[in-house]
Amino acid sequence: MQDALVWAGSYNSVVTGTFGRRTYEAIGAWQSRGGAASATGILDEAGRGALLAAGEAARKAARFTVAADPATGLVLGIPERLLSKRSRIAGGTRWQSPDGRVTLDTRAYAPGEADLDTLHAQAAAATPERKVTYSLKRPDFTVVTGETPTGKFYIRTAAGAAGLRGFTLSYDKGSAREMDRLVIAIANSFVPFPGEAAPPPPRPMAATAPDPAAKAPASAAPAAPGSVAATGIVVAPRRVVAVLPAACSAPRIAGEPARILRRDEAAGLVLLEGQAPAGAALALAAAPPRPEEAVVVVAAGAEGPTVTTGEIAAGGVLAPLQPGAAGAPVLDRAGRLLGLVARLPAQPRLVAGIVPPLTHPLVGAAALKALLGAEAPASPASEAKPLTAGAIAGRVAGAVVAVRCGP
Repeated sequence: MQDALVWAGSYNSVVTGTFGRRTYEAIGAWQSRGGAASATGILDEAGRGALLAAGEAARKAARFTVAADPATGLVLGIPERLLSKRSRIAGGTRWQSPDGRVTLDTRAYAPGEADLDTLHAQAAAATPERKVTYSLKRPDFTVVTGETPTGKFYIRTAAGAAGLRGFTLSYDKGSAREMDRLVIAIANSFVPFPGEAAPPPPRPMAATAPDPAAKAPASAAPAAPGSVAATGIVVAPRRVVAVLPAACSAPRIAGEPARILRRDEAAGLVLLEGQAPAGAALALAAAPPRPEEAVVVVAAGAEGPTVTTGEIAAGGVLAPLQPGAAGAPVLDRAGRLLGLVARLPAQPRLVAGIVPPLTHPLVGAAALKALLGAEAPASPASEAKPLTAGAIAGRVAGAVVAVRCGP
């Protein structure tokens, strides 16, 4: 139904298969446009049939065709009515609108011909004339979206046994009303390595605003035994603060059992004693976070700390976080601690295979001070210069540890 809403022009977000506020509002908007006496946001059987028919009609009008690209081997959906010009380019295929305002390029690299890290760095490079609005890198895929003064772009690259495959979609802002809708359909049709025995790498999220209503629940089931249940921060020798589900009664740090010294049930915080490294001293920010303030989240992962950028939003931090990021420090661009990520679900909310940026509640500095008392990090006396995300992660990584549950 969300896919039909996309094609009907009512739903401009990612297709999740989960009913939420955006879907409710999109159905209501579609009902209002159709002249319904009451826009309820809920579909009866007749309404479902009408919406599916409208979505299918729009798909056919765009002549949206999902097929393999002979030049690269990947599978992609092409709106052939709009992208009627087709030509070969080095390593791939180019589809373009007759006026040149929309261009879709595919590209394939043989094993060893290109490096995913290098391609991501190139795609995510920002300049005064090129703003990156979303950047995500994982071991087997990258997604980058952004804007120029006159246009928008969406870049997706996946890694597999056959090498690297991906596509770049760029379009004039004058065509954004139609193209923002088509980006979702194209992205969800992308299969980089059809026919491989393993499942294809996750598909990219669409270049649209995240759902501000989608928040992590106040409580969550514990992670599977042995997996990273949460991120802990070292606050003193053998002292770690974490955000843990109540069911995690046997936390472990560095493979050894950790003892729960204190717990704040309201905030979900626990103070643990365990095998923690000396870490790095974290300083609390003197002022509370500001709306839209850029932040960095450093979380513990199975293979070491991970860094994610985001921003402060109403109700918490807006960032694409994995479940193990519960308890991760949220830092301002000077590396000062603004708070900790509150509990996340045990399983990630995936959108076309990718964890999208969502608003996650924060445990603020006040709760941290209340739990730690005299052991709470101090606030710096003066302002500090802004740092890059990498520099902040380098400073903080030593204070971040993985907390696991069970034996």
